[in-house]
Order: sequence, then structure tokens, then C-alpha cells
Amino acid sequence: QVQLVESGGGLVQPGGSLRLSCVASGSIFSIEAMGWYRQAPGKQRELVARIRNSGETNYTDSVKDRCTISRDNAGSTAYLQMNSLKPEDTAVYFCNADIYQKDGACYRFRTVWGQGTQVTVSE
Repeated sequence: QVQLVESGGGLVQPGGSLRLSCVASGSIFSIEAMGWYRQAPGKQRELVARIRNSGETNYTDSVKDRCTISRDNAGSTAYLQMNSLKPEDTAVYFCNADIYQKDGACYRFRTVWGQGTQVTVSE
């Protein structure tokens, strides 16, 4: 079993900051990339930011100058620092990871998701 557990969401005023965390645990051989997605009510889930093992990052345009994604040295925890938050950032934020699991003599690739953490930006 593999788990991604997000934390750090909450209610914040416009212009405020939040730092989301995502901890991966379980039967994982390696984590190739981790990302944050969000889904607002009535909208499709969208990529917010993603970081690969190489350190390469990519961001959606609407957060590019306001958010920073990072991972800890062990590579099993991802962070999303969000600054200058706007009401339109309100959504459920989901952590995502591309992993390899050892399956006998083989390695199986999977994409796993966390349960999500609510971020609400409001006065």
C-alpha cells in the first residue's frame, strides 16, 4: 500500500500565505516526480506545480510568480509554498506522485493521489 498524506490547508485572507505538505509512505521503490493539483467547485482538476527528481519544476501560469514547489532531501515529502493568495486559488489541493514499486523481479510504475486538503482564500 502507498499513501500520500497532505496537510497545511486552511482558511487564509487574500494576500496571505500557506505551505502545503505531502508525505509519501508505504511500498515505494522510488519516486520519480511529485506534484500538486487543485480542483475548484464545478471545475476540472488542474496542475498547479510539479517537481521531478532532476529538480526540474513547472508551474501553471496563474501561480508561477507566487508559488514554489520543493522536496525534502529524502524525496518523500513535497511542499508547496503559496504566497499572495487570491480568492481564485480556493480549491481542494491534491498531492500526486509518480512512483515505481518492486514487484518480484520487475518494477511497476504507478501514479498515486492523496485525499486532498482544502484551501480557502476569503476575507
